[in-house]
Amino acid sequence: MTAIRPFRIDVSESDLQDLRDRLARTRWTPEIPGQGWQRGVPVDYLRGLAAYWAGEFDWRAAEARLNALPQFLTEIDGQTLHFAHVPSTDPAATPLLITHDWPASFAVYLPVVEALREHFHLVLMSNPGVGYSGPLTTAGWTTARTAAAFHEVMSRLGYERYGVQGTGGGAAIAVEMGRQEPTKVIGVHVNGHITFPSADPADFADLTEGEQARLGRLQEFRDDKMGFNAIQSTRPQTLAHGLHDSPAGQLAWIIEKFKEWTDPAADLPEDAVDRDLLLTNVSLYWFTGTAGSSANLYWEMAHDPTAWAPRPQSTVPLGVALGVTDVTIRRFAERDAPVTHWTELPAGGNFLSAEQPKLFSDDVQTFFDSL
Repeated sequence: MTAIRPFRIDVSESDLQDLRDRLARTRWTPEIPGQGWQRGVPVDYLRGLAAYWAGEFDWRAAEARLNALPQFLTEIDGQTLHFAHVPSTDPAATPLLITHDWPASFAVYLPVVEALREHFHLVLMSNPGVGYSGPLTTAGWTTARTAAAFHEVMSRLGYERYGVQGTGGGAAIAVEMGRQEPTKVIGVHVNGHITFPSADPADFADLTEGEQARLGRLQEFRDDKMGFNAIQSTRPQTLAHGLHDSPAGQLAWIIEKFKEWTDPAADLPEDAVDRDLLLTNVSLYWFTGTAGSSANLYWEMAHDPTAWAPRPQSTVPLGVALGVTDVTIRRFAERDAPVTHWTELPAGGNFLSAEQPKLFSDDVQTFFDSL
């Protein structure tokens, strides 16, 4: 078996002090008064959150919580990959690999670990280029290459048959894993799954009221909320210089997505996701210096000629959980894989495992129990 080595997070005191010093020296931006969040993260809000990060957030407690999960590193195709492997309390449980979205990390699954491990042997991946699976050492980490690497991780762990769960960009990886290895993957569960209509007018015929609303959210996303994608898919390295040097900049870049992609019933990001969990997630990006390599994943997707080409339908059953911000249309999802489970949840956004952990874990269990 190719080497898998144990790993523990151990951020040095000097790195912690450097973070506090940089936050204390932040040159805060001026802003036009009265704009709220419509032009981005308000400076007063960001200053308050940064002050909490520097003075009250307990990284050592967060580090201990993460280190309570058995973690490992392995090298695949020249890239170090990090994951937590949490065996179930039931030896006969189904293995389940979980892959996250950007700008999340394996930390956003902390709220669901205990519920899921009753039914699954959990493998919580850090995507290539993110956290301790980064920085990237080579170009070319496309969705397909990542999916193949994750299959290799499961093989090295001795799992021959397993389920996959993915959120957002992780959902694309999860579906691709089913497409690549249908004899190994027993089922794929997704949330935050982005589906697109074609140019065929039939795609827009007989849409339900809910589907029309989801298409409207997709159009709003394309029109007003794709700035991050345009930058990261074209000039990720230029962006990286600022984010790598400024923790306040890194905080703003990530916290904006938690504001925009969580349940709109929450006024602030920490009303949707626990503030310490938010900062644990941001801290993982900061301490590992992976703002740039995580951005480069968008460049790879935009420049991958196979990413937007028609792909064969997977034969692996697909389960879809929809939070209230999701844009998934069932007839479009069925082009990816046969949808056998569909749940429209009453609450939660893209970061469902952190926003609504019980809804998330219950739906994952229900889907795999149905197979």
